[in-house]
Amino acid sequence: MIEEAGVVVSTEGRYALVRVERRTVCGGCAAQGACGTSLIERFFGRSSTQVRALNQAQASVGERVMLGISERGLLSASFAVYFVPLVGLLGGAFAGEALLAGTAESAWTDAAALLGAAFGFALALFWLRGYSARSRNRSEQHAVVCRIERSPPVQILPWP
Repeated sequence: MIEEAGVVVSTEGRYALVRVERRTVCGGCAAQGACGTSLIERFFGRSSTQVRALNQAQASVGERVMLGISERGLLSASFAVYFVPLVGLLGGAFAGEALLAGTAESAWTDAAALLGAAFGFALALFWLRGYSARSRNRSEQHAVVCRIERSPPVQILPWP
């Protein structure tokens, strides 16, 4: 289980909306802020995000909690988001090029590869939309409020 700390912003039925601060690994690195990652963080600033999670711990607004998501769920979602569009893009490009290979001049073959790549990428995004809708029913891909951290409640400020 991968865990991250957050603060409950609101609750609705079985779910809680939890604000999570984004972290980078700069604190544990030997470069200590002299790399591109720290430059990006300084430019964009540290921001927070809100996650809708199943409230198994029955947390209340303002409580610090630990969110969890299974490694398998995160891995399968990452695979779908990163790998499938790449395969669609490359597969479409190869298919478009193979369609006109040897029958036309290279400019038309390149154009067919470009159109095939765009079509393959669009198909992959269409598939990803369906995958996202189907994953809402998978419990392994849901964030869960695992436990309440025993610390004083936090005052909730309005979302920026």
